[in-house]
Amino acid sequence: MNTTLSFGVIAGACGLVLLIAVLKQRAQLILSFLVRTALGAVCILFVNDFLKEQGIALVVGLNPVSLLTAGILGFSGIALLYAIVACKFL
Repeated sequence: MNTTLSFGVIAGACGLVLLIAVLKQRAQLILSFLVRTALGAVCILFVNDFLKEQGIALVVGLNPVSLLTAGILGFSGIALLYAIVACKFL
């Protein structure tokens, strides 16, 4: 009986360590997504203002889809949004 209890305690401790590692990784992914989303929104605003000052009528709107694209894909997602708008412009 003592051996079974010891095995259960060790297995429980290992499971707890794995659970903490998974939760830490998930929190890091969520934080990274939120940072990319915020920086993407700021970048879109700055690029929209810059293009407006240059007289170029390419504007990417800030909506949930564009923020999700910027959050998941990062800078390449922002470039993709402007490429889609540029293709529409042509």
